[in-house]
Amino acid sequence: MATALNPSAREETSTRRKASRLDLFRFVPFRLNRLSAEVSNALSDEYQVRYGLDIPEWRVLATLGFRSDACSAQYISDCTRTHKSTISRAVTALMERQIVERVENAEDRREFRLRLTRKGRALYEELIPRLLRREQEILSCLTAQERKDFAALLGKIEKSLALVQTSEEADAKEAY
Repeated sequence: MATALNPSAREETSTRRKASRLDLFRFVPFRLNRLSAEVSNALSDEYQVRYGLDIPEWRVLATLGFRSDACSAQYISDCTRTHKSTISRAVTALMERQIVERVENAEDRREFRLRLTRKGRALYEELIPRLLRREQEILSCLTAQERKDFAALLGKIEKSLALVQTSEEADAKEAY
């Protein structure tokens, strides 16, 4: 025969059950992943439709574009947190389109580095203003102060995870 729980015991059981369940819509890793996927898709409309670049190819182009010197595929992989085999396929596709080229590493002639070709640099320079405008559209739901706060909060999380946070820091480290 079941015994009825008093109201406070019922409430406590309900609270424990809720605490042991994962609410994905409140779970920060899930929210960040979902937000990242949506923002990435929103930006990919700019470079995929118009320029035929997929997301990994864009990541290679973007990483090489902010640098003044050639770098390794491993650096791009580390910088973008994209698996090296995915970066390798993207580099191959970009080399076939003459957007990226390999150059010998002056310090280790067995290693090749990557850089944008003239065509790649022109593509990068044409694409960046479009992506910056799209970023502003995405962030337009936030006030100027909220955008600053959001950037600062992202920076705190990145720092707590020991992620490089600036292109200067990435250039100085050459890898994570």
